[in-house]
Amino acid sequence: MVTVRRWWDRKGLQVGLLALVLGSAWVLRQTQGGLLLEAYQVITRPWQMLQTGPSLEERQEERLKNAQFMEMQTRIAELENQNRKLQDLLGYVAKEPAASQPILARVVGRSADHWWQQVSINRGSNAGIQPGYVVKSEGGLVGLVDSVTPNTSRILLISDLKSQVGVTISRTSAKGVLRGDSSAEAVLEFYEKVPNVQVGDLVSTSTYSQKFPAGLAVGRIKSLDLKKLPTSIAKIELFPAIRSLDWVAVYPKPTNQAGENPQSVNPQSPKSN
Repeated sequence: MVTVRRWWDRKGLQVGLLALVLGSAWVLRQTQGGLLLEAYQVITRPWQMLQTGPSLEERQEERLKNAQFMEMQTRIAELENQNRKLQDLLGYVAKEPAASQPILARVVGRSADHWWQQVSINRGSNAGIQPGYVVKSEGGLVGLVDSVTPNTSRILLISDLKSQVGVTISRTSAKGVLRGDSSAEAVLEFYEKVPNVQVGDLVSTSTYSQKFPAGLAVGRIKSLDLKKLPTSIAKIELFPAIRSLDWVAVYPKPTNQAGENPQSVNPQSPKSN
């Protein structure tokens, strides 16, 4: 008996540990690890809740709030931009004589296929606009009212290939016809073979123009080709921001001007608008 007790004192702990290991192995085999997995989940659940953060519903709600905030910010930025452009245009037209105050209108239609040819505005015959009215923007001449409905008007831009405007060089009074080039630039064909002009000269409508009043700012000479046949030409940088029009001012068409007929200066020169 004493021998067994001594042996148990020496080996009892080892036997107990071996029995615990064997018992755990048997339990794992019978439950296929389910009991151990459940115990692990119970122990680690508090830490998982701390690490996972907000629930799926909370994350979706947060994303929705962020999207709504960004939409509001975008709308505010657009309104501020439109307000600034309108204020700039109001400051521009305020310099006009009181008797010739224009009708302000916003560009509401523009086709990608005809970006440089025409735009539609949100004012028409109900506002008093008629075909032939002159359209300007900050910077100068934009185009001509081509057609109207009660509430809209279509504008033929001076950048259109079919557009022709009689213009003059402010510094020397050299004259010619400005033609659209479907871009932010235009082509000026001079009446004289070798006109007195240079890069940087300012261009405005002339008394030869039959559809526009004289003296409207158009642009600046960007480059010259004085050897071009049959007539010298110049590339003109247009002043109005035609590529990004938002607001325009519409003026009644001018009364007949007692200007010279360009054909009397040069019989071969084209008729200008």
